[in-house]
Amino acid sequence: MSTFSNLDRQIEQLKRCEHLTEIEVRDLCRKAREIFIEESNVQRVDTPVIVVGDVHGQFYDVMELFRISGGVPANNYLFLGDYVDRGYYSVETIQLLLALKVRYPDRITLIRGNHECRQITQVYGFYNECMLKYGSAAVWLYCTDVFDYMSLSAVIDGTVFCVHGGLSPSITRLDEIRLIDRKQEIPHDGSMCDLMWSDPEEQVGWSVSPRGAGYLFGGDVVAEFNHNNGLAVICRAHQLAMEGYKYHFKETVLTVWSAPNYCYRCGNVASYLNLDDNLKLHLEVFNAAPLESRGGLPKLKPQAEYFL
Repeated sequence: MSTFSNLDRQIEQLKRCEHLTEIEVRDLCRKAREIFIEESNVQRVDTPVIVVGDVHGQFYDVMELFRISGGVPANNYLFLGDYVDRGYYSVETIQLLLALKVRYPDRITLIRGNHECRQITQVYGFYNECMLKYGSAAVWLYCTDVFDYMSLSAVIDGTVFCVHGGLSPSITRLDEIRLIDRKQEIPHDGSMCDLMWSDPEEQVGWSVSPRGAGYLFGGDVVAEFNHNNGLAVICRAHQLAMEGYKYHFKETVLTVWSAPNYCYRCGNVASYLNLDDNLKLHLEVFNAAPLESRGGLPKLKPQAEYFL
């Protein structure tokens, strides 16, 4: 009970956008890693569930999403990655999500995005934020170590495949994802990289991605993959959608974007996906948290020059 009460205290602290001490982060990451290591590369998730796309350190918008949707543990959540970088509050955002995972491991699933890696976070904000708020790289090291243990994907009720980016020409069946050794930094190429970096495109087959990693894949690729694996829909994040979400290929792929007014300047709305017990998809659109609910002005500047 003392462990739970301590976690509850930390969660309430984090909900006020007050980050934990370095020692507390170390212990939290150790506990989170113990949970993640037991999860599959293709983690099973049951309905009803709320699916959340990129949040990119926009802490107050995550709190707005929880306020609207009901929060943990009242609801079951699946986050599709990109918890850090770009926003002002990557430190508080990832700590809150990890604390919720440790406190309610069966109520929240966190899979890995392309920003959950050392190389990207050194460039797009998280590393610098850790240095500013803690004066050392220790918290960044604890968190990036945990990133290596996060699942690569999830399947909801056996029919909705959830992944951060998209598909890979090296993967035709879910069992091939299950065989990947995920406990590593995201490689620059190969199937694990593709799952994090690829995007749907109105084309036939595969082509090289302009991102410099992953691939562009067409509707024919999706149709074959879904058929081979008994899937109805691929749900993914990774791309800014000005309306909060975007369907592709006759609604066989859905992009969910959950960072409203991305980088505090894009003016987009955001969304989350609510799947009920009958696997009906309900997309809920929401706006950025109102100014009066946000804290004082942070010292950080958002990293906005490169859109991933």
